[in-house]
Amino acid sequence: MDETLVPKLSSVNNGVSVTSKTSNFLQQLKILSFMAAPMVVVTVSQFLLQVVSLMMAGHLGQLSLAGVALATSFADVTGFSILMGMAGALETQCGQSFGAEQFHKIGNYALCATISLIFSCVPISIVWIFMDKLLILLGQDHAISLVAGKYCIWLIPALFGYAVLQALVRYLQTQSLIFPMLITSVTVLVLHIPICWVLVFGLGLGQDGAALSIGISYWLTVILYLLYIKYSEACHKTKIVFGSNALRNSKEFFFLAIPSALMVCLEWWSFELLVIVAGLLPNPQIETSVLSICLNICNLHYFAPYGIGAAVSTRVSNELGAGKPQAAQEAVRAVIVLAFADAIVFASVLFCIRHVLGYAFSNEVEVIHSVAKIVPLLCVSVSVDSFLGVLCGIVRGSGWQKIGAITNLVAYYAVGIPVAFLFGFGLRFNDKGLWIGILTGSTLQTIILALLTTFTNWEKQASLAIERASKSDEAAF
Repeated sequence: MDETLVPKLSSVNNGVSVTSKTSNFLQQLKILSFMAAPMVVVTVSQFLLQVVSLMMAGHLGQLSLAGVALATSFADVTGFSILMGMAGALETQCGQSFGAEQFHKIGNYALCATISLIFSCVPISIVWIFMDKLLILLGQDHAISLVAGKYCIWLIPALFGYAVLQALVRYLQTQSLIFPMLITSVTVLVLHIPICWVLVFGLGLGQDGAALSIGISYWLTVILYLLYIKYSEACHKTKIVFGSNALRNSKEFFFLAIPSALMVCLEWWSFELLVIVAGLLPNPQIETSVLSICLNICNLHYFAPYGIGAAVSTRVSNELGAGKPQAAQEAVRAVIVLAFADAIVFASVLFCIRHVLGYAFSNEVEVIHSVAKIVPLLCVSVSVDSFLGVLCGIVRGSGWQKIGAITNLVAYYAVGIPVAFLFGFGLRFNDKGLWIGILTGSTLQTIILALLTTFTNWEKQASLAIERASKSDEAAF
């Protein structure tokens, strides 16, 4: 271990006054607030690229809308969620390295992750090429499956662009370079609308043009990020240098990336399974519609805690890498305040508009009334998600991805889904029963991660972060 790093850790927390602790807490709260807000916009902007393309395709007819919606869901589950989860490994590696001022390693980690994610796209692409046959095999409508399959083939360039983009986002995020991402993401979103229109309607490519426009926008974002990284002084110390040793950290990356991907996918897949299972209920059209609406609302809200979680992941990883456990702990306390505020505000608004909320999604009176009845449960869900999003950020920043993956597996598949089947089918609570099950899973996951965070020895975590950094340096020679 590099002995020069030890004094950083050993000098922390000696004679820290209450006033100093309060000052540190307020400082972390201020930093987190300024980071979280733009990160939410960045995440939403990138998500809306797919939404815009879906809306454009929807104007081509019902078949196009159904096929693109099915393809988008399939692509998210089998591709984009996996890449996003794997890239979470960089939040540990780059974040802690930046805190330890080992700047030369950050570019190496980002390059290794980029190449690894690109290679991971190859098997996913093969699955997408045969997606229409897979969907037909699963009993989906033949015509819709053909449209979805063709859409996914045209979406393959976007998959590779997304892989590079996720690595670059983490590279910039862990250095707190949020505003360049904010400006770029919003600009690309604004440009995406005319690009998509020209490809879909102007050139007559239809839904294929909608898929192609996503790839163009992702790659445009990548190019703009790379230009910033190349010419900005802020990235000079951490610059990405191509070389023969680009994959030397691949083992370390996949050690964190695989459980990080499982953290995201296990939760994501459980919600998708919920919608599929709703088709087996007595009134499948109503039940599926209501659950789809609830899922869309939760997905839309989750960008807020995810952005806050990305901010706290950066703060925790930076402080642990710098050997400052007290600062990391204050960041955790500060982010809980933000999560509490998010939960109160969003749940209150949702409850107040429960009787008109359904009109945003449907004109069917029965659907609107069913949504109003399930909103109280939905308020609890978004409140839980507020804390869960930031806790997952703490997990990524601390390097606990393996624990997070195991927690998700237990919470959703050993408890949540069985409870959903019990209440939904056994006790005949229908859509409410299914949602109770998934809420049980997310609540259990939140409780476990909250207990893990509460009883963490942060000094030990800082020592482990420094040890991880020193081992990685030794492996480089």
